[in-house]
Amino acid sequence: MTAGQSWGDYLLDRLVTVDTVLAPVLKGKTIEQLPSATIAAIDHDLRAFQQLWQFEPSLACQWAQELAGGAIELVAWSGPGADSETKLDSLDASDPLDVSDQLDKSDQSNESDQSNESDQANITEPETKPETKPNPKAALRAQLRNLDDWATATPALVRYLAVADRGQFSESRAFRWRSGQLVPVTHPDPIDLPDLAGYDGPKAQLIQNTEFLLAGHRALNVLLYGARGTGKSSLVKALLSAYGDRGLRLVEVAKQELDHLPEIVDLLRSAPQKFILFVDDLSFEEDDEAFKALKVCLEGGITERPKNVVVYATSNRRHLVREYFADRPRPSDADEVQSWDTVQEKLSFADRFGLTLTFEAADQDTYLEIVNHLADLANLGIDRAELRFRALQWATRHNGRSGRTARQFIDFLTAEQALANEAAPSAEASEASEA
Repeated sequence: MTAGQSWGDYLLDRLVTVDTVLAPVLKGKTIEQLPSATIAAIDHDLRAFQQLWQFEPSLACQWAQELAGGAIELVAWSGPGADSETKLDSLDASDPLDVSDQLDKSDQSNESDQSNESDQANITEPETKPETKPNPKAALRAQLRNLDDWATATPALVRYLAVADRGQFSESRAFRWRSGQLVPVTHPDPIDLPDLAGYDGPKAQLIQNTEFLLAGHRALNVLLYGARGTGKSSLVKALLSAYGDRGLRLVEVAKQELDHLPEIVDLLRSAPQKFILFVDDLSFEEDDEAFKALKVCLEGGITERPKNVVVYATSNRRHLVREYFADRPRPSDADEVQSWDTVQEKLSFADRFGLTLTFEAADQDTYLEIVNHLADLANLGIDRAELRFRALQWATRHNGRSGRTARQFIDFLTAEQALANEAAPSAEASEASEA
């Protein structure tokens, strides 16, 4: 992203990015472990970058125009000045002159967080936002601006690249597996946990299991089963908004891609983040190949199941596999000898999920609770009695009582009120002109 950046700001941003060619070389190493030739090369490149940083873009435009004989007109790179750049960094780094100190503080903060998570027995909602952690990237960028010789920042750069998160998982939080690769989701669903009402029991259990995952413990694979429109998928997606800043990443895997699950797990195993493999609306037909692939992923097979990856699946079917009355064995059929074993194999597949959360169809009280909650979030100025009457009427005429129906109803009311408010001034103006 270069919009609003000066040339110098853009160059510094590229220099401290964690995806440079140096990052794999420096991963997990100290400067004492590097060959002298590598250190000399970094010193040389930093000095070259410093000369480019000091370069005036307008001068390059002037030279290019002279070489072209004035045939073309170029616009020099412009953006915020150095003052605004320094101010931007000061918002992220309390001590811009000592990146090593910032890195130490960041490491200590991470260790403290993990210790607190391990000691926490019950899940509680934080009442206040946690303190902003030191930003080593901003500290390093600010340090370079204040140095006469950038080569003296080589130890700080090495230390930063050795411990910083890198790759697409540091840039994006939500992904889809498509055509054999992870594709970042540029606009993930912004739904958050406070947006969801009802089903407090399953919600608390899912949050607790996710806390186990974030704390580095072996969390359970989860099956969210229940009636349509009860918020199963929304609850999983809301976890990303709640815990994305703590390293949680969401990877959506379509049913037709489930045979790639072992490949996906191997790709995520060594990453420092924690991953939820999200499979929405899961169900299987008989002899489905994806059925076997998911079984291997849940049980681990011969490969150890990583602690940083879990599967969260939603389904409207309790046992996931379609069942027929004809599947039940009858002696008169003279078919398979151990036919009950086949039936049990199908029915036991859901048991491979360590945790099954049930979302029952919403009764009237639950439905109205969700409606009132969403109406408060939308700041709808509507009488409660009228809201109740219209909500029940909407459920009768549309898709029945559910969280999805409540959301659709509130979206309709919000748009209806917005249009009414826009039309009111024009109507008043028309009446005034007629008078």
